[in-house]
Amino acid sequence: MTALSALTAATAPAAETASVVQSIDWLAITPVVLPAAVALVVLVADLFVPERLKPLLGWLSVAGLAAATVTLLPLRAGDRATFCLSTDPGACSYTADHFTLVIQFLVLTGALVTALLSVTAVRDARMPAGEYWFLLLSSAAGAALLPASRDLATLIVALEVASLPAFALVGMRRGDRLSSEAALKFFLSSVTATAVSLLGVSFVYAATGSLHLTQVADRLEDVPGQLDTLAMAGVALTLVGFAFKTAAVPFHFWVPDTYVGAPLPIAGYLSVIGKAVGFTGLILVTVIAFPAYSDIWGPALAVLAALTMTLGNAAALRQRADRPGSAVRLLAWSSVGQAGYLLVPIAAAAYSDRDQIGSTVAYALMYAAVNLGAFAVAALVARTKPLHRISDYRGLYAERPAAALALAFFLLCLAGLPPGLIGLFAKVTVFRSAVDAGLGWLAVVMAVNVVIALYYYLRWTALLFRAPEGAAEAVRAKAPWPVTAAIAITAVTAVVLSGAPQLVLRFAAGSLFPQ
Repeated sequence: MTALSALTAATAPAAETASVVQSIDWLAITPVVLPAAVALVVLVADLFVPERLKPLLGWLSVAGLAAATVTLLPLRAGDRATFCLSTDPGACSYTADHFTLVIQFLVLTGALVTALLSVTAVRDARMPAGEYWFLLLSSAAGAALLPASRDLATLIVALEVASLPAFALVGMRRGDRLSSEAALKFFLSSVTATAVSLLGVSFVYAATGSLHLTQVADRLEDVPGQLDTLAMAGVALTLVGFAFKTAAVPFHFWVPDTYVGAPLPIAGYLSVIGKAVGFTGLILVTVIAFPAYSDIWGPALAVLAALTMTLGNAAALRQRADRPGSAVRLLAWSSVGQAGYLLVPIAAAAYSDRDQIGSTVAYALMYAAVNLGAFAVAALVARTKPLHRISDYRGLYAERPAAALALAFFLLCLAGLPPGLIGLFAKVTVFRSAVDAGLGWLAVVMAVNVVIALYYYLRWTALLFRAPEGAAEAVRAKAPWPVTAAIAITAVTAVVLSGAPQLVLRFAAGSLFPQ
């Protein structure tokens, strides 16, 4: 008995040490791991699959993204976390709360629609299938990781995993000068913004001694006087990289050329998933990590919101209908203007409470569905009219009635006009967040910009129903069913949301973060 007691006493410290080794919650991280695993499978399979079977890689990618979306269902409770500190269980690197799940749903379904649009685009443009699908899935995995990230290191890594493959996807069309220039401009400006953000993160770490968002928030409440300037500089610089991804002014200059030079599915991907990544990062660092410095980032984001929506809408107004690429450029500048609306509730959170960001999430869900739908219709029209001119859409209703009605509905949703009620209600929630926070001047700027945007949205919508130019009948190519499916999915989603806007707007009424 004595020997047994001694053995037990000797092994007790080892048992205690082993007990601090946590297990990984594999179910919580499945929405991130699954696209990454399928990406690796696709990359390896590309080495052995004969050329005639390469399209199967695309369908494998579509299936992987669909499966990743389905894995969100068991996580609906939103109470899971993993990779936590043993000394502070509340400080975790990965959290699957309601905010995380909503953004992951947006990202994965957006990537799924992009994949459907890409199935025919990869074949028609003769892009390397294995590389394309690997890059798209890798970017989607990084975008899905970012909303779950709860430390600054994981945030930056997720941001780069989502961004780096996108550079290559933009320049995927070999021999296309516009595509190469767009990828280079996107890459150089993004790398610069990321370097600035990393400098900011290092300043924040030096001032607080932690990278976990909750610990950073606690320690910024009581920063020593000699480190206060360093902490303020870190907060400001950290926001730069995420502001770049949102295409907020003055970090917007890469948007029009990148969208025009990229394959259309990737342009749509950047306009929705790229923005979701940026806004998610902004929300996490401002609302969770830096509430102590809301007097710095609040006014800054309010000014950025006003400048972004104003410049974006003004530039969209200047697009000439007969200019090559004008349709994509208008959507690009429109997305810049929409980014300004999305920034408003984040700025408002600095003046009231963090529940205001629910309005950004609600607006982002509406925007994702209708903007991807607009790019899907653009991909269909481009099959017979590859110059991407707005004038190419004249008389689309006579040629393709269903596509014209879908595009008209998407544009009306973006404008916030009936029957696109979801767009109207989403704008009202954003407007209300500014008023509730006491930002009356920003609400006025938003109202003026909404009126300005009506002109170019309605001008494009009216063009769809005008008589086609010339007597000759336009050549109508058969629409590939994956593109038709992408248009149908987004159109049905937009119609359902307009008929039952509470499905989205309930996110604006409650808290997405644990209290």
